[in-house]
Amino acid sequence: MNAVLPLPDDIDLTPSELALTLAARLYEQGRLSAGQAAQLAGLSKRGFVELLGSQDVSLFNFPAEDLAQDVERA
Repeated sequence: MNAVLPLPDDIDLTPSELALTLAARLYEQGRLSAGQAAQLAGLSKRGFVELLGSQDVSLFNFPAEDLAQDVERA
């Protein structure tokens, strides 16, 4: 799928920065896997994971209650 997204002229983002930002947010929302997000960003999975911090996105992307349940089951 291709999309055209008009942006204001004063937004100072390169196409690769925009792709990384979009990929990180979709990963954060659980709409893309890390591999899918990496592909969207044009990066290797490792490269994408390493850059998540620059987008203030945690690699460990699941609700705290899920973690509590995992701890109880361990």
